[in-house]
Amino acid sequence: MTDFVSPATQAMNVIREIGDKISQTGEPIHQYPVSDKFSVQLIEELTERGIVKIASFVRTLDGTAFMGVNLTLDGWKQYEAEKRGDIQGNYGFLAMKFGDRELDSFIKNTVKPAVKNGLGYDLVDMRNVARAGIIDNVMRVEIRNSAFVIADLTHDNLGAYWEAGYAEGLGKAVIYICEKEKFERQNTHFDTNHCTTVLWSTGDEKEFCDQLIATLRRSLDYSP
Repeated sequence: MTDFVSPATQAMNVIREIGDKISQTGEPIHQYPVSDKFSVQLIEELTERGIVKIASFVRTLDGTAFMGVNLTLDGWKQYEAEKRGDIQGNYGFLAMKFGDRELDSFIKNTVKPAVKNGLGYDLVDMRNVARAGIIDNVMRVEIRNSAFVIADLTHDNLGAYWEAGYAEGLGKAVIYICEKEKFERQNTHFDTNHCTTVLWSTGDEKEFCDQLIATLRRSLDYSP
């Protein structure tokens, strides 16, 4: 099942795609084909709101082709803000190792419900993202548009460290978590072992959830 993508997210995806294409060529997009009715309506509304501008359009057998597509000044401002990570979605991003049965179960049954119930945010990782494109670029977009990042360092996963560092560089709130025995036995990398790390263990879920939500609230300056 494909996760629902909100209209606001789809609109930002359109702005990003247009901005990326124009940035590569330095010229307006000569022809921007759209096959489904919703996307046509989305571009038309972005045009009405002064975000996108088009020279003309033609109806085709496959849908609609917009001609001479560009972003307005307000559109470029939104594009640059998204690139800097200034636009925050209503979800958190999970950086973690995949395929570990204990961690997968803990994330699914404990972490995700705790964050949803405690703050109203969904948590996503790259397994939840169904989008065309180079996986590294898609991941960057997901992190840039997230409200915060939770990075599990239990397995010293290099990808999780990289994703956390990328988010830190954007100024995102990054919450580190780690399995308690591993942390006490070996700690984490010296660049992160001084950072606030919420420790988890199977059988002690409540204390972990309380600490995680409290840490997120402080980090996000969250007021329900």
